[in-house]
Amino acid sequence: MGGPKEGVQKQIQQDWANREYIEVITGSIKKITDFLNSFGIMKITYCSDVDRSVVLSNFEKRGWVHVGPDDDWNFYWAGIQTCRSLFSIDSGYRMHDNQMINHFPNHYELSRKDMLVKNVKRYRRELEREGSPLAKRLDGKYLYLDFIPVTFVLPADYNLFVEEYRKVGPSTWIMKPVGKSQGTGIFLINKLSKLKKWSREGKNNNFNTSTIKESYVISKYIDNPLLIDGKKFDLRLYVLVTSFRPLKAYLFKSGFCRFCTVKYNTNVADIENLLIHLTNVSLQKQGDEYNSIHGGKLSIQNLRLFLESTRGKAVTEALFDNIVWLIVHSLKSVSYIMANDRHCFECYGYDIIIDDNLKPWLIEVNASPSLTSTTANDRILKYKLIDNMLSVVLPPSGIPDVRWNKCPSREAMGNFELLIDEELAAKDKPGPSTKIDLKDRLKRKT
Repeated sequence: MGGPKEGVQKQIQQDWANREYIEVITGSIKKITDFLNSFGIMKITYCSDVDRSVVLSNFEKRGWVHVGPDDDWNFYWAGIQTCRSLFSIDSGYRMHDNQMINHFPNHYELSRKDMLVKNVKRYRRELEREGSPLAKRLDGKYLYLDFIPVTFVLPADYNLFVEEYRKVGPSTWIMKPVGKSQGTGIFLINKLSKLKKWSREGKNNNFNTSTIKESYVISKYIDNPLLIDGKKFDLRLYVLVTSFRPLKAYLFKSGFCRFCTVKYNTNVADIENLLIHLTNVSLQKQGDEYNSIHGGKLSIQNLRLFLESTRGKAVTEALFDNIVWLIVHSLKSVSYIMANDRHCFECYGYDIIIDDNLKPWLIEVNASPSLTSTTANDRILKYKLIDNMLSVVLPPSGIPDVRWNKCPSREAMGNFELLIDEELAAKDKPGPSTKIDLKDRLKRKT
């Protein structure tokens, strides 16, 4: 049995291995590109309006040349507002075959909280109309597509919410503005009168749709979260999509858990203490118990080991299969309405909560997951994320080309693993075309 000292030694060895990985890979890439640039063979240009060192250092280590947005660029790492402007009809901009950008034009179909809910609900209804076994219900609940909490969009669904609230009885719900992030504007309610009071104080005229200026989602609060050391946590997973039609998606293996700094409880008196209920790092950093060394984070690998030792290997495997299942079907729910521009790719930050029954719940999807590093390990992880992402989205030549079939080699995938590739599945090629082939079969048997 290894003691704490052995665990620390293993962590140090892993940290050094990660650093060596970065030095070797980036050093080799830079040598190759510098050599080619010296002969005028290749000159990849990039621009970015996002000042994140893990992004820019990856570009620079590849020998890419920085240019402005009005110059000729091959690769644009843009903020979501820049992307919207670029793809707007008024801009008149037309991208060339050797250009790429890091967002799909209407990414908000997945990343806006209200649109995600609407699209998942529509996806379920369409499968029901088709008679798909995936839309099977039991006692009114979906057996296979029940991966988002009961949610309503306010003010549009206010009456439906009130009806549901009265039907389920005393319960806690969480309110979130649809267009904000990092925990901004979120609060919990456990009485209908609190919602009405908030509405009056905000001059929303009891959710009159003609006067309210901002939409919210209100979701049934997961009040039985899985706890570790008495604290609530969620998962941040990185999902890379290179195409929506056909759907091609990859999961980064090095996700992590984000912990609250205050132990969880359901006392009514603590319902307003967000340090108990919200895991956002930007919020938790304000708490007195925040640990700047580990940043309140635990790797997915260590979570898996913990669950296997406390709950068993079989149920742990089932949990991670179900996480893959919900990611793939959330992507399928928007695949037919996404503007599938071949110049685009996108890395989404999936936030997932696991309840005490080891059931995963999709909380939200972020189109611009934070690339700010809070710890040394965090920086290494995010550097490798960007490095591996570039290897997946670029053809073997390393030069953007929309004519490429977007089928990277296993070596190019690095720490990403394939979730689904509908093109390979349609061709019935040997090798894994989706990570949920087995899951699909098991679901249809039950």
